[in-house]
Amino acid sequence: MLQRIQTVYLAIALIIAAVLPYFFPLWKIDGKDFMFNKDLLYVSLFGLSTALTAISIISFKKRQHQFVLNRLNIILNLILLGLFVYRSLNLSGGATAPEKGIGMFLPIFSIVFLVLANKAIKKDEDLVKSVDRLR
Repeated sequence: MLQRIQTVYLAIALIIAAVLPYFFPLWKIDGKDFMFNKDLLYVSLFGLSTALTAISIISFKKRQHQFVLNRLNIILNLILLGLFVYRSLNLSGGATAPEKGIGMFLPIFSIVFLVLANKAIKKDEDLVKSVDRLR
């Protein structure tokens, strides 16, 4: 059902992956904001994360499928976060430079909401299994 709490969590994760990268810069290079859409790798990873989240919202009838899609999305966001950390450590000034932007933390927020959605999906699955046992 679409009105479940995991759909709300997935919708928030969708907004984080699809909308917020346009507003928050990843880092600053020479005083200019570096947005995600200046690099094809980041565009494709954010786009794939958005697509996985949208497909997961649509597949609300298949809880196991939704659970697996969310796990793949978590792995994808971890890869994206790893790329951001690698890139930020290679920026001029090293790890202590004040050039990092808040956009680097978007995958963390997305991971949190995906984990919450998976927890709610697992709870629903356990409820369905317990009802099936009673039959």
